[in-house]
Amino acid sequence: MSAKTRRSRSNAPAEDAQKPPLAERPLTQRRGARPAERVPVILESEGSDGYRLVDSGMGEKLEQYGPYRIVRPEAQALWQRSLPAKDWDQVDAVFTGDTEEDGMGRWRFPKTPLGETWPMKLLDVDFHGRFTAFRHVGVFPEQMAHWSWMAERIASADRPLKVLNLFGYTGVASLIAAANGAEVTHVDASKKAIGWGRENQALARLDDKPIRWICDDAMKFIAREERRGNRYDIILTDPPKFGRGPNGEIWQLFDHLALMLDICRELLSERPEGLVLTAYSIRASFYSIHELMRETMRGAGGTVESGELILRESEAGRALSTSLFSRWLPQ
Repeated sequence: MSAKTRRSRSNAPAEDAQKPPLAERPLTQRRGARPAERVPVILESEGSDGYRLVDSGMGEKLEQYGPYRIVRPEAQALWQRSLPAKDWDQVDAVFTGDTEEDGMGRWRFPKTPLGETWPMKLLDVDFHGRFTAFRHVGVFPEQMAHWSWMAERIASADRPLKVLNLFGYTGVASLIAAANGAEVTHVDASKKAIGWGRENQALARLDDKPIRWICDDAMKFIAREERRGNRYDIILTDPPKFGRGPNGEIWQLFDHLALMLDICRELLSERPEGLVLTAYSIRASFYSIHELMRETMRGAGGTVESGELILRESEAGRALSTSLFSRWLPQ
């Protein structure tokens, strides 16, 4: 499947889509003890020169992306703004239109018209920020908490690690993994997103790094990898609530997530470093994906830690929740 419903894809409502039968491969009946657990875990992504959450409130957030200050909808921001109106008015871009996470709209540029892309840098990797019709900007900075963990594991390993990035979008995580020495397989169903990823690779001067850019349906790809016996040391999964593959395949999070994780477990190497799941835009507790991850990893030992990814405002210091996560670690 493609990167996310909340990204650049068909926005047909999930309930209107005809559900195809699940993959023929049945779920594995796992035995053994469930992994230890750490809950709740709150992973905070700190601000940097490349990104800051400046302020939030009244259903919006004020962010600094590289040289640009941007206002976007944010349903989680239930409180009042901490900064005065003049700070919210003096911005470079404002997203207007549908306020739903996957709703389409357009960008308004109060100062001067801006191009589609601009240069950004996070965790020492260059890439393009991008104004999209789905209010997103080509990167999800709250994921820096996962990326920093991944970079540390890759850099400290005694061997080159293989990383699988499913629903990889514009490839920032893939570039960070490659920059730190990993061999990366990046999968997304959107040709446009794959193209953006390759552009980012060139901008980051990482053309010589081993990244496989694969435009494919995620479920079909991992099923083939399982049959081939290919294995990975780190797997990142960031699936949408609803999505379509390049040949019309349909992804429904609550229908397909268990099988996806089940196959991902089989794709872990004999010396794995971790399996990471992030979930956006779903009406569920993090405990739902936490318990699913623990069931999936029965008998594997290690620890499952789950909770939320947050961004913290640079001005008032309030925490803004962005998504749920669960990750299995071998220790």
